[in-house]
Amino acid sequence: MNGKESSESRYGSASLDKLAERLSGTPDPRKRYEYVLWLAKKLPDMPPELQTDDRKVQGCVSQVFIDAQLDDGRVLWQGASDALITKGLLALLIQGLSGLTPQQVQAVDPAFIAATGLQASLTPSRANGFLNILRMMQAQARQLETGSDPSTS
Repeated sequence: MNGKESSESRYGSASLDKLAERLSGTPDPRKRYEYVLWLAKKLPDMPPELQTDDRKVQGCVSQVFIDAQLDDGRVLWQGASDALITKGLLALLIQGLSGLTPQQVQAVDPAFIAATGLQASLTPSRANGFLNILRMMQAQARQLETGSDPSTS
């Protein structure tokens, strides 16, 4: 083992792999949906002062904010959404991408979204929002990697 999580992972992190496996292994779309709602309820609140335009996810019908901080070379996330299902999707991504390096976050394969089987339960705009949240997280990881932390601007 070389210690690089992404080289042993299907989608970019062991956590994402586990989440995709758990969701895709649930045949009932309603159970998958309920799991996402449960994740939403577990997501810690994001301080209101961090819910700024530069942290807002574009292309989402609901309000979604994401913040990335680097801690010892690993990305830590905070997020908020005003819609419960979107908050659950955000929580899923935060859980799956927390503790990765910026490079690992950028290498995450968006195919894991399809692998979860959640599209069956999501409207097209929510499914698109899910991808937009991931893209925003990858963009923030890229900014952390290059040293242009968006939260300091």
